[in-house]
Amino acid sequence: MTDTELFNTLALLRVEGVGDIMAKKLISHCGSATEVFKAKKSKITAIDGVGETAWQNLQDKNVFKQAEAEMKFIEKEGIKASYFMDADYPEKLKHCIDGPVILFSSGNINLEGRKIVSIVGTRQVTSYGAEFCRKLVEDLAPLNPVIVSGFAYGVDIVAHQAALDNNLQTIGVLAHGLNQIYPKAHKKYMAKMEENGGFMTEFWSTSNPDRENFLKRNRIIAGIAEATVVIESADKGGSLVTANLANDYNRDVFAVPGRATDKYSQGCNNLIKTQRANLLAGAADIIYLLNWQLEEKKHKPVQKQLFVSLEGDEQKVYDYLQRNGKELMDVIALECELPVFKISSLLLNMELKGVIRPLPGKLFEAI
Repeated sequence: MTDTELFNTLALLRVEGVGDIMAKKLISHCGSATEVFKAKKSKITAIDGVGETAWQNLQDKNVFKQAEAEMKFIEKEGIKASYFMDADYPEKLKHCIDGPVILFSSGNINLEGRKIVSIVGTRQVTSYGAEFCRKLVEDLAPLNPVIVSGFAYGVDIVAHQAALDNNLQTIGVLAHGLNQIYPKAHKKYMAKMEENGGFMTEFWSTSNPDRENFLKRNRIIAGIAEATVVIESADKGGSLVTANLANDYNRDVFAVPGRATDKYSQGCNNLIKTQRANLLAGAADIIYLLNWQLEEKKHKPVQKQLFVSLEGDEQKVYDYLQRNGKELMDVIALECELPVFKISSLLLNMELKGVIRPLPGKLFEAI
């Protein structure tokens, strides 16, 4: 996108009554934001859902002053501005009708061909929730996913830290402009995150971390990823909003179950009970349901380890696959007389040991 088009797109987004959906509609009809401001009244008012009021608001010249100020900030701070039709705009967000027209980012973000998981949860994360989050990210690490969260207290920052600990790219989606950081206590993580990942936001440098901004940014967290994981949540909260948005975008949602009496398990339990989330017992559930294939960070082929040590049940599963060839997980569980929740974990461990591999169609075979 040229500087001229970026300038006019920013101006368009400052027009009263023009949000992401209407802006996309105007751009699609006129060809570009620049052409929207050049269009005649008859062309604008002829667009479905755009009337006389919108036309009048487009005549406000103050929007160009605001756009000019933001352009100066972008240029001064080296902010990257991704247009919703550009190749570098997150692919899955392109398919969200209300996705941001412009997405601002900083750091070293590369989402091309990457597996992306969003992890959210309560700010009052328990020791159980924090440990589950760290173990989940650690177990997903061999697949080299990008971990997305909201950089808030609780589950969010635990997810980011876990990603950093496992050398994974991680992205914080902010509820304010890139001229500040909230909460300030997390400023110490910024440099490391920007080395491998960074920050994204739709908000301008004039935006503050207001409550409504946190709810609005949740659609980016939900829309950018293949799956959204809710670690812990009370019966109400922003994490449940993110889960509902992910469902609306036809994304997979996973929730960690907990005791019925635990306050910060109620939201997750309800998501599972109402079939708005898959029950998540560990990384194997995500890998199985998304049919992810193991990828190596340095593109080295997976080879069976020499003299690999297999546990009793692992040996039973391996011997079965050696005898019978490729098979479905449910069939493996049935034939080996093991519960499905246990077989999923076994298969993941065996895949990491390099003795089996997943195949399309949710099949597995011995190597």
